[in-house]
Amino acid sequence: MTQALAGRTVLVTRPAAQAAALAQGIEAAGGEAFVFPALAVEAVPGETLAAPLAHLRDADIAIFISPNAAQFGMVAIRADGNLPASAEIFAVGPGTARALQEQGVSGVVTPDGQDSEALLALPQLANVANKRVVIVRGVGGRALLADTLAARGAQVDFLECYRRVRPQADPAPLLARWQTGGIDAVTVTSAETLDNLAALLGQAGRPLLLHTPLFAPHEKIAEAARRFGIAHVVATPGGDAGLVEGLVNWFRNNS
Repeated sequence: MTQALAGRTVLVTRPAAQAAALAQGIEAAGGEAFVFPALAVEAVPGETLAAPLAHLRDADIAIFISPNAAQFGMVAIRADGNLPASAEIFAVGPGTARALQEQGVSGVVTPDGQDSEALLALPQLANVANKRVVIVRGVGGRALLADTLAARGAQVDFLECYRRVRPQADPAPLLARWQTGGIDAVTVTSAETLDNLAALLGQAGRPLLLHTPLFAPHEKIAEAARRFGIAHVVATPGGDAGLVEGLVNWFRNNS
């Protein structure tokens, strides 16, 4: 792979358990990854999932919206039994599909894109009247998918199997590195991650964050970063590979 990131240090803010692949991609391109998780993910207590799991047993369609949904969702589902054999299984993006495959789930349908809009454009979800749909996700999230499927006549329920929280982290080593010019780029994979990062950095880190190029794997996240006041925001292709591609292209053209 090209060494376009040689001499560059990239801040990786993914949850700790999910940071390795992006860090390895950065290092393969010649860069250094500084891993500082700005988001943590924890399972929702199993006793709160009885009703959603009951809905899933009768589902015609199950939709997993993230790799975390695949991981935490399948743990909860297997504790209750398994996915209904007759249900169609969908994933929002190839990363989620891969996570499901790693959990032993086959026949997963996924769009070329990596968001709800791309999923909703699939012909398999065009005619869902009177079908029972369960969306496996974290607590909260966008309403577009559920609202659109309900408008198409589906009965929609949620299996909210994990929650996102701000981790407890000491920003001092990161700030010390950044203040000496040691962070060349920031990656974030959600607007919530950006908010958490800003809160963890505090006032001392805000100017550093605002003036360091930020890379996000979706235009909606990039828009949130621009509203936050980040001076240079780059929307990259989706996933870790897309982030690395965006970093390589930007530094190749701005070295």
